[in-house]
Amino acid sequence: MSNKLVLVLNCGSSSLKFAVINANNGDEIISGLAECFNLPDARMKWNISGKKDAAHLPPNSAHAEAISYIVEEIIKNEQGLAEQFVAVGHRVVHGGEKFTESVVITPDVCKSIKECASLAPLHNPAAIMGIKAARAAFPELPQVAVFDTAFHQTMPASAFLYALPYHLYKEKGIRRYGMHGTSHLFVSREAARLLDKPLAETNVITAHLGNGGSVCAVKNGKCVDTSMGMTPLAGLVMGTRCGDIDPSIIEHLVAREGYSPAGVMDILQKQSGLLGISGVSSDFRDIQSACEKGNEQAILARDIFCYRLAKYIAGYAVPLGRIDALVFTGGIGENSAMVRDKVLNLLSVFGYQVDSEKNETTILGKKGTITTENSPTAMVIPTNEEWVIAQDSASLVSA
Repeated sequence: MSNKLVLVLNCGSSSLKFAVINANNGDEIISGLAECFNLPDARMKWNISGKKDAAHLPPNSAHAEAISYIVEEIIKNEQGLAEQFVAVGHRVVHGGEKFTESVVITPDVCKSIKECASLAPLHNPAAIMGIKAARAAFPELPQVAVFDTAFHQTMPASAFLYALPYHLYKEKGIRRYGMHGTSHLFVSREAARLLDKPLAETNVITAHLGNGGSVCAVKNGKCVDTSMGMTPLAGLVMGTRCGDIDPSIIEHLVAREGYSPAGVMDILQKQSGLLGISGVSSDFRDIQSACEKGNEQAILARDIFCYRLAKYIAGYAVPLGRIDALVFTGGIGENSAMVRDKVLNLLSVFGYQVDSEKNETTILGKKGTITTENSPTAMVIPTNEEWVIAQDSASLVSA
């Protein structure tokens, strides 16, 4: 086993995903999820080389208790494993304009992550808690921050600026930043490899579709546009997020309908998207099941989801000029043949033709092309953000 092992932590507001990754080849030695933080039924589940296990955490546990359990009850039981760690890699959602690449964490870096917390209020504070807990558990190991926003920092001003007074950008940092950069980076690299083209000569559109979703235009290996904005609320229809709307709706609900600003934001963030339209669920698997039973609102939610996605993809032909491949990834992108089929049919103006057999069978972690030989290329590539975090962490430590 290589000694290039990295403990990868992805801290959410009420959960923590973790993995031990071989940075050289992407092998996943351990993966797991701690969830239901600050609740009586806080718990953890994990997988070690295919063997699954689970445990309850002390009631109301959070990041510190979860990381302590990971270290004391999981990692230390794997003899000699911790001695092979070279770093702890942290997923950090928002780095603003400060961070254009991954960095070794210092007190100044932590300060900057805190300063970006207003742009990702659910995620950046959780990342700071994870960093503190990991430092306590592994005081001798370097900690590395890998930012969701970093990959998008190559966007030109014509793509990232809003048509607002310019001083709001210069003085307040109001601009589009984008998210899911680590995923878009990974699948664009993989697409270039599968196309047998140099990354610096590859143009792809990548669609990361899960409970959150975003589309990215990657030109010659660099991001030139992406659908999310200053925060993860903009862009596509998502599980509970509305995506793009007329901003005057907010003023209308507050001034004329009596909603509070906080109440409106709760609607936009937590009650909209697939859940809001369907009335069924934010989980696309439930939406798909309801569609099969003829639920009209679920069908409408699915159709709006696919239509908005196809419009964004079509729009990214503008900055790219030439599209070498369209790539689907994320939980929905990797597993919903129905979504891929509908989106590609909506994009038939570009000549896309679905190979039904390939599309139906390219699920559950499989990768490959799902279009016919006479069609422009569309493919499925399972994302692996954890491997990117491990690679960046090991590389920075070696440097």
